[in-house]
Amino acid sequence: MKCALALLFAAVVFSGCAHKKKHSKLIPPPAAPMRSVQPGYQETGRASWYGHPYHGRQAADGEIYDMETMVAAHRTLPFNTWVRVYDLDNNKTVEVRIIDRGPFVDGRIIDLSHAAAQAIDMVGPGTANVRMEVIAVPAGVGPAIYVVQVGAFQDRAIAERVQAQLAGHYGQTRVMQRRENPGVWRVLVGNEPSLDAANALRERIELETGEKKAFAVRLDAQ
Repeated sequence: MKCALALLFAAVVFSGCAHKKKHSKLIPPPAAPMRSVQPGYQETGRASWYGHPYHGRQAADGEIYDMETMVAAHRTLPFNTWVRVYDLDNNKTVEVRIIDRGPFVDGRIIDLSHAAAQAIDMVGPGTANVRMEVIAVPAGVGPAIYVVQVGAFQDRAIAERVQAQLAGHYGQTRVMQRRENPGVWRVLVGNEPSLDAANALRERIELETGEKKAFAVRLDAQ
């Protein structure tokens, strides 16, 4: 199993959410337990920003992404959650609304719009060390489903080969093309009721296959 999957993952021609530029690594930060999001919930890590070619496209929540508004992408927070982002290097802050999914690269915890990045002088450097704090949550958020993304591929055939290999060992799997990032086929494993459960599945996949690039993500209605 481990060797077979290693060969499949070695054939990857593209990994991750292609925000802004191509990256060689897909290493998520450690995920904090999050059974229900409440104001005060915090994460610390790296922030990045994204603009073109995503400007004018549909975001993951269905609205049109405008990079000059105060919005952002996060892997698991409910849409319309408001967060305050503190730049730990220059002490500047910005408040943004979550409308999109990502970032999926290099241990980053939030992807800011161009306008939000400008507000904390992050456009030039491209990334910053930040603390992110939830300040408001939307009302009436229903139960979420969490999955583990094990790869993202430009070649659908490769994605389906990985899916078939994983299905026999981990149950429900799917190949999904997100509307906000067409042309990228994501291999998703599991159907978990909580982020904790999805992270437990991610750890199992890492232990049994050696695949260290998987991460948990909230599965939103498409």
